[in-house]
Amino acid sequence: MDLIAVLALPLLGAFALALRGHHAQAPYINLAISAATFLASCALTAHVISHGSLLLVHAQFFIDPFNVFLVALTAFIGMTTAGFSRPYMRIEQDHGRLTPTRLRLYHSMYQLFMFTMLLALTTNNMGLLWVAMEAATLSTVLLVSLYRTKASLEAAWKYFILCGVGISLALFGTVLLYFAAERVLGAGGMDALLWTRIDAVRGSLEPGIMGIAFVFLLVGYGTKVGLVPLHSWLPDAHAEGPTPVSAVLSGLLLNVALYAVIRSKVLVEGSLHAAWPGRMLMGFGLMSVIVASFLLWRQRDVKRMFAYSSIEHMGIITFAFGMGGPVANFAALLHMTGHALTKSAIFFGSGHATQKAGTQRIDAIQGLREQSPALGWALMAGALAIVGMPPFGVFTSEFMILTHAMQVQPWATPILLLALGVAFGAIFLRVQGMVFGASTLRRLPHQPWMLPAFVHLGLVLMLGVWIPGFLIDWWRAAAGMIGG
Repeated sequence: MDLIAVLALPLLGAFALALRGHHAQAPYINLAISAATFLASCALTAHVISHGSLLLVHAQFFIDPFNVFLVALTAFIGMTTAGFSRPYMRIEQDHGRLTPTRLRLYHSMYQLFMFTMLLALTTNNMGLLWVAMEAATLSTVLLVSLYRTKASLEAAWKYFILCGVGISLALFGTVLLYFAAERVLGAGGMDALLWTRIDAVRGSLEPGIMGIAFVFLLVGYGTKVGLVPLHSWLPDAHAEGPTPVSAVLSGLLLNVALYAVIRSKVLVEGSLHAAWPGRMLMGFGLMSVIVASFLLWRQRDVKRMFAYSSIEHMGIITFAFGMGGPVANFAALLHMTGHALTKSAIFFGSGHATQKAGTQRIDAIQGLREQSPALGWALMAGALAIVGMPPFGVFTSEFMILTHAMQVQPWATPILLLALGVAFGAIFLRVQGMVFGASTLRRLPHQPWMLPAFVHLGLVLMLGVWIPGFLIDWWRAAAGMIGG
């Protein structure tokens, strides 16, 4: 019942808001549905923690410590972003950027996007995982193009074409995965695409076919992760879409796409008995960290700057998963959590900052602390957290990744340190001017609601100071399942 509620609530909410999404109570309905989904995900998480992994609906759905952790994180950020979007979208409507029809589209597609993310995380069927990722692309294309400006339409088409090509490659990888599994499992129909069944016989799968499949799956799903050189859609989509969409793209979509890559890696490494899939992840991860860090210095748009920061951090997480082993996997899961919470909080702050300035140009956003202290301090704290300053949780995970790299991949450590230093300088220098400069901002017609940002940052701070025991046990179990 918990799983049914997790999936049914956002799906039914999408249909309901397609009819009522333009009314005054629609933001509250959106928030209520998101809150109910989060409560259902908490119940599902508690069940998995107490009773172990679950196979449901004729083994079509599989819940274990790895994906139930992401389900809870996805539902939580979905709920807080829905709360943030209530005043944000009202201000956009008052500024004439949204019509009631577009507001209805936003609320409906928001819930549909949440459904696709949760479906991708909970399904045991690698084919249905691909379908969910493609549906996520289609729903977010409509969200990115919501303003219907020339720039937003161009960004949406770029996102659709590049991610469409990527997801097509992932489809070919899925077909090869089925081909390899069907030869071992027999003519079992779609059962040959069940992850648990493939995992049980992964040592018997044809290594050559599995190796080729992983290349296509990594490139395909890696496009949605935003790994360099497949990243060019991400800055445009973040910059031109509404800020709540930027928050869920960075906080949710990138994590779910990387989840698909890691699920594939587990199968392929078990078939090949070789480390090169992990080396591919390390290569793509390092390249993403380096390129994104230096490109941060060229950004003049605040949302594009933090979009490149997302590419950098997904590179760090991918590199950690590529190293493999309990320590690196634990650190990667911790970093996924810290990045998702911090980056969504940053977009909450930067979204209202751009509304106050009437532009997304960094040099035009000055004096946030003077004009709106809560907004200014939230953005400053978010910037300090995302660049890895102690005692935030992002520092803890980066420290674990770096120290582990010194032991198992010492050649990569100076590269990571250089990239992190470059990114620190680029972000801190610009955010400092935005927060502490002379005030040039206007007042907003509705009071910004910054509570979600402070809740996120408070959780990230807690993860840097003290990690609850149940979270440690949870992530240890997930890290062991990922292996490597």
